[in-house]
Order: sequence, then structure tokens, then C-alpha cells
Amino acid sequence: MRNPYLLLWLEAPLQSWGSDSKFGRRDTLAFPTKSGVLGLVCAALGAGGKQSALLAEFAALGQTVVSFVGGKKTADGVIKQDRESLLRDFHMVGSGFDDQDPWASLLIPKTSEGKKAVGGGTKMTYRYYLQDAAFAVVLEVPVDKAATIVQALQNPAWDIYLGRKNCVPTDFVYRGIFDNEASALEKAHSIAWQKNRTEDFRVLHGASDEGEADEVFTLNDVPLQFGEDKRYGDRQVSLINAR
Repeated sequence: MRNPYLLLWLEAPLQSWGSDSKFGRRDTLAFPTKSGVLGLVCAALGAGGKQSALLAEFAALGQTVVSFVGGKKTADGVIKQDRESLLRDFHMVGSGFDDQDPWASLLIPKTSEGKKAVGGGTKMTYRYYLQDAAFAVVLEVPVDKAATIVQALQNPAWDIYLGRKNCVPTDFVYRGIFDNEASALEKAHSIAWQKNRTEDFRVLHGASDEGEADEVFTLNDVPLQFGEDKRYGDRQVSLINAR
């Protein structure tokens, strides 16, 4: 049997999909990463730890992302587009804790040797979020895992988030299982039309032929291992702007 395709609708006031972030600067891509989507699936399954075997089954499978922007319908039925904006949130990590309190002291950043940091333990960080974004994700899943994943997405074992734990979805994530990608994309556009949204761009798995994509680039977002020692592999993706 052929692998089926799940349609996920990812919509929230805030989303963040990092692929190359450091402690002091947590960037976001303009669309969901494969590692972020599979992290969401693992959370729904209640699958913690490395999950190397499960992730290996998804490594070569496809994922198509469609970004939808909002606006309003005009008299002739055209939707005026309003792009989502980028939010930069400023954080002070380790500030205001009493270093004489044994428990509070654990929350203050220290050197690798566990000593006090030079100049104090407070660290400044910047975290970036997409505002008012909506994406349709068409995820190819192993045929023998499909029913279990569908059940989990509708009744998640753990809370699911759109990139970070403060990015809570505001609509149902699971939107159906389909025999082919085209049917899933057709359903995604139907959902978007009901929400007064229209396609902005899509990201395809793999490199398209020359001239077919607006941009082809490599992402380090194929999860090979979760848990404390996270590991990732590369894949190529093709970005196509809506005409």
C-alpha cells in the first residue's frame, strides 16, 4: 500500500520555527520546519526521548508547506493580501534571582564549571516569532503508522505547540487523511478560502528543476534523534511564490 498524506492546519497568534538558532538569538524561518512538525507529532503520540527508529521512517518522506495570508474579500471575490509580521521579543534570563537561595541559584546562568559568570549571570536573549500566520502542512506518513498518528493528533498525549511552548494553536490541527497530496492541497485551499486567506508561497520537499522554483536551498531540519542530544540531517527544499 502507498503511504497516505495528513493535512495539518497550523494557525496561531505566534509561531516560531527555528532551524539554526543560538542561545542569545532564537530566529524563526518563514514556514514550519520538518523537525518542528515531527516534534509536534511526537508530542501528540507522547513519544519522548531519542525516537531514532520512528524518525528514520520519516527521513525520506515528503512534506509540503503552503503559507496563507489574510485579508478580506472584495466585491469581485479577490482577497487582498496582508502578510504576517515578525515580532522580536526581548528576554532577560537569570535576572532577579537570589544567589543565596539554593533553589533560586539554579536558575542563574553559570560557567561550564558551575561558577558564577563574569559580570553576573544575567543573559540577554532575543526571540523571533511570526504573527498571525497560517500554514497548511501536507505530511507523508508511513502507512502502518497513519491510524495511530491520526488518533494522537485528535487526542494528543501531551500538549502540542507551533514551534515553542508559548505558541498555542488556535484552531484544529488535524484536517484529514488523503490518498494523495493533490487532494490534501485542495482541502487546504478550501479551508483557507473560508478564512479569507489566500496562498502566498509554498515549500516543496526536494530540489525542483531549474526554472520551476523561485529559490532552492538546503535546510538542516531532518530530525535523526530527539532528546538531550539532538541530531539533524540536511535536505533540499524548493520555494515557489504564488503567481
